[in-house]
Amino acid sequence: MPASAETARAVQRHRQRIEDLISAMTVEEKAGQLNLLADPFRWMPTAVNPLDGTGDPARVTAMIREGKVGSLFNGIGAEAGRRIQQVAMEESRLKIPLLFAADVIHGLSTIFPVPLAEAAAFDTQLAYRTARAAAVETAASAVHQTYAPMVDVARDQRWGRNVEGAGEDVLLNNLLAAARVRGFQGEKGLDDRDAVLATAKHMAAYSAAVGGVEYNTTDMSEQTLRGVFLPPFKAAVDAGCLSIMSAFNDLNGVPASGSRKLLTDILRGEWGFEGFVVSDYTSEQELIAHGFAEDGRDAARLAFNAGVDVSMVSGLYLEHLPSLVASGEVSMGRLDEAVRRVLTTKAALGLFDDPYRGTDVAREKAVVGSRDHIELSREAGRKSVVLLKNDNNLLPLNKSQKIALVGPFADDVDNVWGPWTIWGAPERRVSLEAGFRAAMTDPQALTVARGSGVETPLDGGIDEAVRAAANADVIVLAIGESQKMSGEAQSRTEIVVPAPQMALVDAMAALNKPMVILLRNGRALALEGNVKNAQAVVVTWFLGEQMGNAVADVIFGAHGPSARLPISFPHKSGQQPYSYDHKNTGRPANPELPVEEYKARYRETTNTALYPFGFGLTYGEVVYGPVQMASDQLPWNGTLDVAVTVTNQGAHAAEELVQLYIHDRVASLTQPGRLLKDFKRVSLRPGQSQTVRFTLNPRQLGFIGEDGAYRIEPGLFDLWLAPHAQGGSAAQFRLIGPA
Repeated sequence: MPASAETARAVQRHRQRIEDLISAMTVEEKAGQLNLLADPFRWMPTAVNPLDGTGDPARVTAMIREGKVGSLFNGIGAEAGRRIQQVAMEESRLKIPLLFAADVIHGLSTIFPVPLAEAAAFDTQLAYRTARAAAVETAASAVHQTYAPMVDVARDQRWGRNVEGAGEDVLLNNLLAAARVRGFQGEKGLDDRDAVLATAKHMAAYSAAVGGVEYNTTDMSEQTLRGVFLPPFKAAVDAGCLSIMSAFNDLNGVPASGSRKLLTDILRGEWGFEGFVVSDYTSEQELIAHGFAEDGRDAARLAFNAGVDVSMVSGLYLEHLPSLVASGEVSMGRLDEAVRRVLTTKAALGLFDDPYRGTDVAREKAVVGSRDHIELSREAGRKSVVLLKNDNNLLPLNKSQKIALVGPFADDVDNVWGPWTIWGAPERRVSLEAGFRAAMTDPQALTVARGSGVETPLDGGIDEAVRAAANADVIVLAIGESQKMSGEAQSRTEIVVPAPQMALVDAMAALNKPMVILLRNGRALALEGNVKNAQAVVVTWFLGEQMGNAVADVIFGAHGPSARLPISFPHKSGQQPYSYDHKNTGRPANPELPVEEYKARYRETTNTALYPFGFGLTYGEVVYGPVQMASDQLPWNGTLDVAVTVTNQGAHAAEELVQLYIHDRVASLTQPGRLLKDFKRVSLRPGQSQTVRFTLNPRQLGFIGEDGAYRIEPGLFDLWLAPHAQGGSAAQFRLIGPA
């Protein structure tokens, strides 16, 4: 197993045992190892998963006893986990331990920022640390596997599951996929008590659904698939990930959960993946609705032969694999192969050595929701806050000011966690009001009014908000999306602030007071009217349980804003899908011209973002010097050093994220106008300058060719060292071909 030498040794100890078990199993017991059911014994989260019809504890107990269940998911708890495992270990014929899995997306009990928010930190170490903390809590709660990270590159902000990923850029997705896998699985081997098996999902191109509609079809070229949507999965596999989840969508007419090309030819044949593939929730059964399979038996055959090893919830494998093997439509070799992968992973997790790992109640109590994890949640929250606008240095606010905190999220705690939170502790949720009062010199100088619901007006709400703001020095508006508006099955046609909230913003703007917008969101939004025109605009996402404190840390200046957008905020909803790395086309538009005929643009706006990928302000004022290059040529077998001097001309310290972009001027396939290739963070005191250096190599300059292979071509390249994807200092260099 590739995760680590320790994991490999854990597997090697049980090679013969695994083969002996496979030899001893009936076909029905083999199918049972590939049958994954929702856990009916410990709380099943119906808020995020529909009831699956198998939730009878007595029935599932009997199935475990008969060897018809290999795994259970979305139940937690050490004590109950021991009782469930005892059925498998003491009452079943072969005594094969169960594998327990759960949807631990951004924390178990301690809730961290949603993955998209954390991506804004551009900090792989932070992503590793939060995944590590989540793994510690998860492993102590008798759970061995998490269905994370989601590594789908997301370019359409209408799609609800943007919130679970790392945004629109391939490089950032690659880096965070690897960091999160390492964080979940740890560095000591999967059999370490604090490790959980990571599951990269959803393979593949799920996020490219047509129109941003959840579960919709996907259609794309081989170059786009291999150049944009597959690399983060490869990064996860290279980082040691031993579980992959197949996707709901069809790709170019073939449902992903029935695609041998994706799940066998590429994943195993090209990448050497050694773990197991699990279907998403009934995705193999959905081959029928896709029109790809005739019935449940046909769906089981197609998905299993394509490479889906484990069936989630549907029960199709348990029902149909025995007859499919008997008829020869599924080979015994393929069945044994899938069972071997599952048993090998169980061995890697140490379950054959200690089937009761994670069932120590004292340890569970000690580590779940620990003080260190809560402090990490607050740190991650403040490092995820993005400052978009700060006219006249309105921020940071003075702690002694009279502040009106207005909006549906002013005192709200129901929307601080974000989507895909199942086991958080409600009593630890910190509202903006609580965070602000704790930070202010006089907590009574804060007045609070909701003024509006999220999607509906409140009777008398605006009048109440006007009264609350009457004597305030500054108005802070907490608006945006509820956590139910982001996540799975939450596609939106218009990615805007809902109309009732816009009416509230307009009423506050009419008071002619300084106004700060705090956006709560799980996707990029198209900002309009008085939201767009406010003096200060801050993206606060869903920051987890410490949200109020984390936002207050930034708004009052205890910590300066340091995050950058991992997604582009468009001028209009109708620009979707949009990403910064679009191509120039044969008629590129000039973003400086408000009207330009016969160019690649909309009538209403330019082909740019209002706030581009990589954008984010600090409380300092960072100025970029010219690009410094030792040469304007990059040798085929060499490197090129480039640098830029950045200076903080502001009165506050700043953390600047210097980003390196390139553009291949002439290639055999047209190339994006910019591509991120590296980034570095630098801390600057007021008045301080630092030179930030990068080293480019030819491998960074290639692309996927028509044959699906990676290729590098000599020629002229543009280069930017920039604060975001639409600015920076520019230069050119030439990649010199081989002699």
